[in-house]
Amino acid sequence: MPDRLIEAAREGARKGPPPVHLWNPPFCGDLDMRIARDGTWFYLGTPIGRKPLVRLFSSILKREGDRYYLVTPVEKVGITVEDAPFVAVDFTAEGTGPDQSLTFETQVEDRVTAGPDHRIRLVLASETGEPAPYVHVRRGLEALIDRKSFYRLVEIGTEHAGDFGVWSSGVFFPFMPAGELARLAM
Repeated sequence: MPDRLIEAAREGARKGPPPVHLWNPPFCGDLDMRIARDGTWFYLGTPIGRKPLVRLFSSILKREGDRYYLVTPVEKVGITVEDAPFVAVDFTAEGTGPDQSLTFETQVEDRVTAGPDHRIRLVLASETGEPAPYVHVRRGLEALIDRKSFYRLVEIGTEHAGDFGVWSSGVFFPFMPAGELARLAM
């Protein structure tokens, strides 16, 4: 694994999240690194088993259009992301209705509270029709909400303005029209 990327990530972690959105270094090529749909990071086809290292790499991840890169102030390397770079593996709910707040935790220990700056969206997978829910984490990077957490969201969901969804930080995030939910329950 490139030592320069590891050192840059470590330096960034000591100072808090690095300002990768401000860095526009030259592209140095693609790296054989992949983030699987389940959130597992691979290097040269082998899972990266050291969670602190994955966390470090996640801190220098940047999205430009449909491509993902690991960036430092002096270089940018492309990586492959199968779906979303993060997976929301759990959440906590506090309050009810519009006063409710939903705080998600990712597999790399990022925490975000859904709201105006961290929106939840739901898409239906074109091949299966299954719901694929996401929450915005930072700077265009999203987390796929895992199945157990999505089921929990549905359990606390409510109807609002003809839609079924959840509230967080004063924002309603619709999942589907309430009428469709009634048909599914039959």
